[in-house]
Amino acid sequence: MSDLDRWLDGRLAEIDSAHLRRRLRTIETAQGPVIERDGRTMINFSSNDYLGLASDPRLRAAAAAAIERYGAGAGSARLLCGTQTPHEELEEALARFKRTEAALTFATGYAAALGTIPALAGPEDVIILDKLSHACLVDAARLSGATIRIFPHNHLEKLGRLLAWARENYAKANVIVVTESVFSMDGDRAPLREIVELKDRFGAWLMVDEAHGIGVIGEHGRGLAAELGVGDRVEIQMGTLGKALGASGGSICGSRALIEFLINRARSFIFSTAPVPSAAAAALEAIRLLDSGEAEPLRAKLWMNLERLNVDARSAIVPRMVGDESAALGLSEKLMENGLLVPAIRYPTVARGRARLRVSLSAAHSAEQIDRLLAALTFPERAP
Repeated sequence: MSDLDRWLDGRLAEIDSAHLRRRLRTIETAQGPVIERDGRTMINFSSNDYLGLASDPRLRAAAAAAIERYGAGAGSARLLCGTQTPHEELEEALARFKRTEAALTFATGYAAALGTIPALAGPEDVIILDKLSHACLVDAARLSGATIRIFPHNHLEKLGRLLAWARENYAKANVIVVTESVFSMDGDRAPLREIVELKDRFGAWLMVDEAHGIGVIGEHGRGLAAELGVGDRVEIQMGTLGKALGASGGSICGSRALIEFLINRARSFIFSTAPVPSAAAAALEAIRLLDSGEAEPLRAKLWMNLERLNVDARSAIVPRMVGDESAALGLSEKLMENGLLVPAIRYPTVARGRARLRVSLSAAHSAEQIDRLLAALTFPERAP
């Protein structure tokens, strides 16, 4: 055994003792409300496929047609010869859908964050993040070298104080406020209208990750910024193609100047092979379904399913708080024994002692499947 392996075994033992070990488990079927995993049939409450589009025949057909015409891979980075017609059409559709001047797609949402934030901020600048911002946003802020400040989750008073501090101490800096619209582990929403007012007052820019809002919230699923009527005041709108849209990839929507700048300065875009054209074609079909209104029955079904849980859901994510990591893991395993796949979310995804089960609902779930979950797992009753 090498010195490296001895060191790694020691660290893995520490992870095991804290009940934080994670393992890959293969799903043997397509994404859907019922899956096969480890040879067992389970009802899937772990996916972010909120509208059930990942296996939708219309997206399958679009992807298959793109493979037939454009091949399996893009072959190169976008700035060399990797940009193909589906990439261009998808970005035009995203900009129309989000009502922005332009859009740019990335291989993943993580890559979108890692390319965008360091391109816009450097060591002389300030980034202010919500404490519960996704890891990709935190990592991107660290990579930028900017001064980072954190405000408690959705705490507007503290955000205001930090903006005032930034303007007093970094008068010429780019100041960027970063938040999610729907928070990925708690399922709650940012007070986005108030955040927009604050950033405008102090001359800051705002980056909003709409990963869990797109397809779910707002007119035709345009997201929380659109629902609140502040989309034109959010300078950087980040999104994903791999959750409610049923495909894969990430996106940034904003002004044409922003997109042109990212094409020239976002390293995760410049130095990555382009996403496969079939994924772009599938995402384009999902955008078409949403923008045309054809996906409205799916969105209505999703919210009806959330109503059936009898919780005050603000999104498709419903956490069931547990606290202790070992207890959360045990509860998840017990549910799996009953044919229900509900993941235990533990540190470092959430804070220590804040472990929970994360239930994700889909338009594809049936009433009977939700009733099986309710029979096995209690939720706090909705406040009157």
